[in-house]
Amino acid sequence: MKRPIPGKQQPELDANLTDAQSIDVQYGLEPVIDTSLSAGHGGAPGGVQFHVVQCPYCGESFETQLDTSSDSARYIEDCQICCQPIEFRLEVDHAGVLQALSTLRSD
Repeated sequence: MKRPIPGKQQPELDANLTDAQSIDVQYGLEPVIDTSLSAGHGGAPGGVQFHVVQCPYCGESFETQLDTSSDSARYIEDCQICCQPIEFRLEVDHAGVLQALSTLRSD
């Protein structure tokens, strides 16, 4: 456990914060994104969505974050299991709704 630094004032905790949020504030942690609360689950327009994809190398499934706020895109992301580079191809319509997602080997 962290020891308080003498003379350093601890941040005030807001009574409206949940236990998890108050712990984040107290220890200076980044907030955790709760995917169950994401409005993007299932193809909602614009923003961040979470999707389960299967690695084309090791075959394992993992959940990854997709940004559909800026048109269609192609990018490389490493597999969270085997660390191989996966090419993601997102097709997004003019309203920001994900139309298609493909994952390909990058080699």
